[in-house]
Amino acid sequence: MRRSLNQPITPSKDPMSNIIPFKRPAKKTQGAGNTLCRSGFHRFEIDHSVPFNVVKGKLVTIERCVRCGKTRHELR
Repeated sequence: MRRSLNQPITPSKDPMSNIIPFKRPAKKTQGAGNTLCRSGFHRFEIDHSVPFNVVKGKLVTIERCVRCGKTRHELR
């Protein structure tokens, strides 16, 4: 079937017309720090939402990794 020149061209609805981004993702978004945590290089910050706690006469500080959420306890 041939299209006459007077008919307007309508956009196609098939999935082949979707544009796929071929740009490589930036290094920052690619790993997002997850590779550092898997290698043991966590970025711990003190978790202030935990109430004050004392064990064996020492202050218990709970630290949480900003990237992966792993926690560790430290006696000071």
